[in-house]
Parts: sequence; structure tokens; C-alpha cells
Amino acid sequence: MIEIKEIMKILPHAYPFLLVDRILEVEAGKRIVGIKNVTYNEPFFPGHFPGRPIMPGVLIVEAMAQTAGMLVFQSVDEESRKNPVFFLGMDNVKFRKPVIPGDQLRLEIEMTKHRQSIWGFKGKALVDGKLVAEAELLAMLGEEK
Repeated sequence: MIEIKEIMKILPHAYPFLLVDRILEVEAGKRIVGIKNVTYNEPFFPGHFPGRPIMPGVLIVEAMAQTAGMLVFQSVDEESRKNPVFFLGMDNVKFRKPVIPGDQLRLEIEMTKHRQSIWGFKGKALVDGKLVAEAELLAMLGEEK
């Protein structure tokens, strides 16, 4: 298990844009499972939507991408860990159910391809075991400049 303090050392994101609270499982080069606790005090809820708070779909996909970034980090050697992971794209994104305050997103990411510096993933977001979103993600391990 990887706790939030370690995640904060690895991912370049900070509040309010760090969207992974914990990593539950990691199989380097294969898969990862992360958690995002969705609370009413998230900065996006007052405007999305007043009186009916729903987590924006783009942030659900971003949470999947950040979890995928953690998988890349766990799958490379120490030297490569100095390089940033860049989110390149998303395909076949589908939103199945709204995510609301009090939900816990379970982010299940499976690596589908890895060629040189390009990584492909299939991501699922679940709440209480039910699929709320899915996407195919593409990332690149860059070079520190």
C-alpha cells in the first residue's frame, strides 16, 4: 500500500489537483489500484452543480491518469523515476453514473502496451463495485529538462 505522503513525493500535482489518496495494489508493469475519496469540500462542487454536486467527468479521468502515472513510476528503474510522466491522450471515454460527495472512487488501471517511452492503459473507475467511468489512456515518460 502507498499512502498519500509517498504519493505526494512521486506525483507533481498538489492541492486541489492531486486526485489520488492511496494506492492499494501494484503489480509493476501490469496493474494498479488506487483510491480517491470524494468529499463535499472539493473545490469544484460549488459550481458543478449548485444544489446537485457531481464530480466532473474530466476529473475522474484525471484521477485515472494520475493512478496510471503511479504505475509507470513503480514499473521503471531508479534513474527513469527522475523523469516526468506526461498524459498524452484518452480514447473511448464513457461515463456510466454520477460521482457525488461521500463516494469512494476505486481506480483500476491495467497496462495495455509499453513501447520505448509510450505507455497505454485501460482504466476503470468504480463506486461500491459499480462501474462509473472507463477510458483508454496514453502517457509518455519524458525527460527532465
